[in-house]
Amino acid sequence: MPRIAGVDIPADKRTIVSLTYIFGVGNTRAKDLCEALSLDPDKRAKEISDEELTAIAAYLSSQYPVEGDLRRNNIQDINRLRDIACYRGIRHRRGLPCRGQRTKTNARGRKGTKKTVAGKKSVKSLK
Repeated sequence: MPRIAGVDIPADKRTIVSLTYIFGVGNTRAKDLCEALSLDPDKRAKEISDEELTAIAAYLSSQYPVEGDLRRNNIQDINRLRDIACYRGIRHRRGLPCRGQRTKTNARGRKGTKKTVAGKKSVKSLK
């Protein structure tokens, strides 16, 4: 299994698909990388030579932030928003959606599981 930027990429998949397992590399960036280094995108990842692997790693580290650097930048950006207490930072701090989505219904993935309110009585128990 080849290892690029600290990530084991799947060996049995095509090169262009295997590169997308690296955080910060999507379909378009993987295609651009294959064109820039003149790699065959249909070749399997296990067939990539060591020279090509080092070329890919060097190209990625010099051109784009990937993996740890990119994750660190994202966390720093969110912390900056929290520190200046802007609207988006407050929403991040509270664990709510910060891009204008509704929260009366939905937003369960961001808010977590439902929390029932204690002391609420049902209609049947009132009769």
